[in-house]
Amino acid sequence: MCIYTTPTQLCILYTFRSSYYLAYLSIYPSMMKTLSVMISGLALASFFLFGAQSARITFTNNCPYTIWPGTLTANQKPQLATTGFELASKVSTSLDAQAPWKGRFWARTGCSTDASGRFSCATADCASGQVTCNGNGAIPPASLVEINIVENGGQDFYDVSLVDGFNLPVSVSTEGGSGECKTSSCPANVNAVCQAELQLKAADGSVIACKSACIAFN
Repeated sequence: MCIYTTPTQLCILYTFRSSYYLAYLSIYPSMMKTLSVMISGLALASFFLFGAQSARITFTNNCPYTIWPGTLTANQKPQLATTGFELASKVSTSLDAQAPWKGRFWARTGCSTDASGRFSCATADCASGQVTCNGNGAIPPASLVEINIVENGGQDFYDVSLVDGFNLPVSVSTEGGSGECKTSSCPANVNAVCQAELQLKAADGSVIACKSACIAFN
């Protein structure tokens, strides 16, 4: 059985000045076998749960350009096999997670390596100086996917959150399993309508991410 809630305001980050509203929707699938998380127009991550002990997380980049996904295991528990990687357009890659596991994923954009060999990204950088994030989280603004895989048949869940701002559209859906799990999404391009005070701009003046009001005004 899946329980989900939809807030009244979804993806309306740019209309609030005094307080921050996040695009957030939680889905609680019971004993799911397959979960899919799509970062709309960006990446697809599929979660295949094997019994109650492990899950395979597959990322597919649906953008017309390269992205650099980052991963972070909560509470500094052992990280996944990689904490960051390059993912070309229309390419997939997988990671395995052992239950119990809790953490988050995000996509970095505009990444490059300078003459000294230091790697950095225009959005959602993790400041490790490398493609791997090595236990660092994303520097806001960053659209987040958060997952909690529970062992012994417990309730697994995931959510999409803009608590750290927005850099790319995100949606989460399920495939297979039991219950009627719904899609959670922030499919809008918030960057296109981000108010001036929240904008993160590239060198050419284009808006590449939208800050949370908590960060912008504090």
